[in-house]
Amino acid sequence: MRIAIPKETHPGENRVPVIPDVAKKLVRMGAEVVIESGMGLGAGFQDSEYTDAGCQTSSDRAGLLGSADMVLRIRKPAIEEVSQLKQGCIHVSFLDPFNEHELVRAFQSAGVTAISMEMIPRSTRSQKMDALSSQASLAGYVMVLLAATRMPGIFPMMMTPAGTLKPAKVFIIGAGVAGLQAIATAKRMGARVTAFDTRDVVKEQVESLGAKFLEIDLGETGQTADGYAKELTPEQIEMQRQAQAEVIADSDVLITTAQVFGRKPPVLVTRDVVERMRTGAVVVDMAAETGGNVEGSVPGETVNINGVTVIGDGNWANVVARDASQMYASNMFNLVDDNWDEEAKAFQVDFEDDILQGCVITHGGEITNDTIKNILEGGS
Repeated sequence: MRIAIPKETHPGENRVPVIPDVAKKLVRMGAEVVIESGMGLGAGFQDSEYTDAGCQTSSDRAGLLGSADMVLRIRKPAIEEVSQLKQGCIHVSFLDPFNEHELVRAFQSAGVTAISMEMIPRSTRSQKMDALSSQASLAGYVMVLLAATRMPGIFPMMMTPAGTLKPAKVFIIGAGVAGLQAIATAKRMGARVTAFDTRDVVKEQVESLGAKFLEIDLGETGQTADGYAKELTPEQIEMQRQAQAEVIADSDVLITTAQVFGRKPPVLVTRDVVERMRTGAVVVDMAAETGGNVEGSVPGETVNINGVTVIGDGNWANVVARDASQMYASNMFNLVDDNWDEEAKAFQVDFEDDILQGCVITHGGEITNDTIKNILEGGS
């Protein structure tokens, strides 16, 4: 099986889907691995490291894609590149299938098997393949570091002959993978951390990290079977906004991590609340790229609102591209390895497999994921 790994073309993307150590494992499994020349440079990997691992290199991108039995990447491909793939090719990457309808149709028309890394089900067996979680964990770490560098003060309490500096107050909304890592990082840096999540079940996790859990009675909430927070009603969102407003106004740093998979995230912090924060305060909106939790945040930019720095940069894990690549490559390898036929030396698409049932979007000229199929056909 010929596995192709092209360079990422999204502006500023430095992460890579396969690092040399993982490439070596794929070669040992019997795969023919070909990388596009310079593919690993953004994350600090030279072509020679891949050739030493047993890979081939190619500077012919179109030829690389056209000859591939399997393509591994991070970002979704450009529409025009889908037609370059041969029928039956297996393409694995983040795809955003809930919103990228034209791309899904292109995969279907080309007869390509499209696997979406976002759609890996959340189960015990799939944890080692869960790229959303691995990248979110790094995002939580990075967001705290960015906040710390933009804040005109320090995180820890410091007692000096010149006086005592109080610890920074950090408020984190959302205690999923990213939120918990943000809490842990902020605590390690010495901040006084408060957090809120609509799922009462995470209260113990928040407190075990040394943070205070903000109690807000929103009525019936909870989480989905996959472990995500259930979407709140408009009335519940307004209750949350009002209850957390005073905590936000008294915070030096606000980090929001509330995202509803496949849908626009809820606006949990209105502009007037941001304007009440002290001058020099910092807001980091993890969901800015998909609509934002914070009114006034701008996707991919850092803006100033009444003296408050609001960061909506996005692609947070890319800041630590080498480690992010290592984690993503491990997720990718585990997915391939779990479905590898030793005798055929190839990836086998088996719809009896519960993980593939969730993450295979198109196969054999059909849209095979029922959820995505219903959306594209106008279903619910």
